[in-house]
Amino acid sequence: MSEQAADVLIVGGGLMGAATAFFLRRRGRSVILLERDLIGQQASGTNFGNVRRQGRFLPQLPLATRSRAIWGRLPELLGEDAEFLPTGHVRVCFRAEEIGQLETYARDARDYGLELELLGRNALRERFPFLSPDAIAGSYSPQDGHANPRLAAPAFARAARRAGALVQENAEVLAIEKSGADFVVETSGAGRFRAPALQISAGAWSDALSARFDEAVKLVVRGPQMAVTEPAPYAIEPVVGVYSGVAEEGVYLRQVRRGNVVFGGGLRGPAFADISRAYADPAAILHQLPHVRRIVPALGALRVIRSWSGIEGYMDDDIPVMGPSAKMPGLFYAFGFCGHGFQLGPGVGEVMAELIDTGRSETPIAPFHIARFARGGVTVATRDDAPASGVGH
Repeated sequence: MSEQAADVLIVGGGLMGAATAFFLRRRGRSVILLERDLIGQQASGTNFGNVRRQGRFLPQLPLATRSRAIWGRLPELLGEDAEFLPTGHVRVCFRAEEIGQLETYARDARDYGLELELLGRNALRERFPFLSPDAIAGSYSPQDGHANPRLAAPAFARAARRAGALVQENAEVLAIEKSGADFVVETSGAGRFRAPALQISAGAWSDALSARFDEAVKLVVRGPQMAVTEPAPYAIEPVVGVYSGVAEEGVYLRQVRRGNVVFGGGLRGPAFADISRAYADPAAILHQLPHVRRIVPALGALRVIRSWSGIEGYMDDDIPVMGPSAKMPGLFYAFGFCGHGFQLGPGVGEVMAELIDTGRSETPIAPFHIARFARGGVTVATRDDAPASGVGH
């Protein structure tokens, strides 16, 4: 069986893995990227496409800000923009008691360098006349936006390949082990690969791989429910989400320049990692529609033309696993982004490349270390911005 070697092996060709491969090549490291299916086929390519910072776990904001800077440089870095548009992102609420929660988050986010504009009912309607008058307050992040998830991971993988990375699709991992100084990965049909450093960024399949190195974590698989309408005249510039503690109310929407409105949120549907299937649930879409109309009443006149789902991995504390292994030198993780990973992807790639190359990162990622599970339970704080429904992806 043929064997190929590099400085770094990456298992998982979603946005995290593809971006890491790209930034490792910019640092001069040889890299092999292995994907069991096609690049970006799973959660990285089926999510909502939100490129937003507000509403995140506060210690995640430095990573999100670093990532936002990369999103703005995609044409320079990759030669394509993945349809990223810095349209802004607005969260609205419908209950008086939620106004104070938006205000608290805005105040706390300022300490992390994120400036949010708080808007009352009249200011919301003046700035965004398409919104329902039932929205009594909002929080606006002008530098956030959205992109096309189908384009992002493949764009990073193409750029990594042009820079000299080996990108191998249809390479399912059959065996993975540490052998001497190297990690050795045997795949189905693509041969064997070897490197002294290994990154596991295989999305909803990562827990099975981390368990092989005695770092088991509890990862739950869920299927977000999304749909798109027929095109209409372009009128909704920002991404819009609902701030609510009621899961069914937590919907979000964005309009692309072609006129179609993409929406999602609410309750998630069934997904199964073992058979690589997630199912679009028509009932879930029907439950979303009144909440979508509650945000933008005019959308009630549009027909839904397609719905879909994807396979996403969620951790118990709604916080990803990212950084070095707690047990195995040379092993690194970037997975479990809990439906909030699309915006973070480029930043995760740059941080992981920096960490693998130099042993440290300028961006703090300590809350995401896998060791928090090995100590007998979650030890970092749970999300202090909850409820954050309606701002996922």
